[in-house]
Amino acid sequence: MRIAEELGVDFEERNYIKEPPDAEEIRSIIAILEDEPTALVRRDAKFKKLGLTDDDVATEDQVVDILVQHKQLLQRPVVVTKEKAIVGRPKDRVRELLS
Repeated sequence: MRIAEELGVDFEERNYIKEPPDAEEIRSIIAILEDEPTALVRRDAKFKKLGLTDDDVATEDQVVDILVQHKQLLQRPVVVTKEKAIVGRPKDRVRELLS
């Protein structure tokens, strides 16, 4: 993450495809997420191909279940500190969180 490097912030980058978060980790992120839990789910071509709608990811439990089953739907980047988590879009949010 270039922004973290620019700010001199130590960070750990994780490939969510090779090391996907499990249900417990997703719930721990949701617990400190500044956004609504549903913001963690990408609404892209795969989302549509799976026949999913916003109603399928309306609750925390649904979000967790969908992301465990379909890790590619995890919105990214997700930036997590000890106190907060955000979906890093737009990029300015990342700079604000890490500053």
